[in-house]
Amino acid sequence: MPSPDLPRILIEPLVRAALLEDLGRAGDLTTDAVVPVDCRATTLVVARQRGTVAGLDLARLAFQLIDPAIEMRTAHDDGAIVEPGEVIATLSGPARGILTAERVALNFLCRLSGIATATASVVAAVQDYKAKIVCTRKTTPGLRTVEKYAVRVGGGSNHRFGLDDAVLIKDNHVAIAGSVTEAVKRAKACVGHLVKIELEVDTLDQLREALDQGVDAVLLDNMTPDTLREAVTMVAGRAVTEASGRITPATAPSVASTGVDLISIGWLTHSVGILDIGLDFKTEASA
Repeated sequence: MPSPDLPRILIEPLVRAALLEDLGRAGDLTTDAVVPVDCRATTLVVARQRGTVAGLDLARLAFQLIDPAIEMRTAHDDGAIVEPGEVIATLSGPARGILTAERVALNFLCRLSGIATATASVVAAVQDYKAKIVCTRKTTPGLRTVEKYAVRVGGGSNHRFGLDDAVLIKDNHVAIAGSVTEAVKRAKACVGHLVKIELEVDTLDQLREALDQGVDAVLLDNMTPDTLREAVTMVAGRAVTEASGRITPATAPSVASTGVDLISIGWLTHSVGILDIGLDFKTEASA
């Protein structure tokens, strides 16, 4: 199921910044020189690959901010699976505005659809198990809100949005504190009662120590399926279990079969490819 649309107040600053970056100091020199001001066009937004669509609201906003007269009619909503050659949306209105906003609109649409498509592939791979697929903070600077939205559209769930969401004690924190026990004690003494505490562990000995301290969740990092299975048994429901470490669609089922609650995957947002989507123009008569 697709996630609810993002509020405009969250996405407009991102789209405006992208348009301003593209327009530079003088605007769209090519379009202004070549395309008559009264030229109108109808444009089809077409999928070149099979995948899951995400980011239509950002694409629509890019066109509207350049020219409110541009109308975008969608044939699908975010979360829809499209095939090569399938029309996703139809644009109509001033040709100059459509051409000027085209690249920014497609950048958002292709990027977020790529994330949603990749997420959906991993979600499908573990559908026989209880594990949820979650993303990480390894996002493109400035685009975390929409990239995490795309993960939800693909059927995944979100981990922390930022450092202020929860406590996640990692190996470097433990090294500075001196031990797992000391790190957890310091965290509990500092944060409020509504703040969850998760601890990253590399070994079962660390896990035992973490459970003794009563953490809310454990991040089981780079463990083999056999070790993960033993860890889940050891936890016995006392904390949320999260597996991480170079997990792919091919390896995700074996990880999910261990009984972990969550599987976190950084590449969903830091290195996934785009979904190829393009615009096909049909110029209309001048007004």
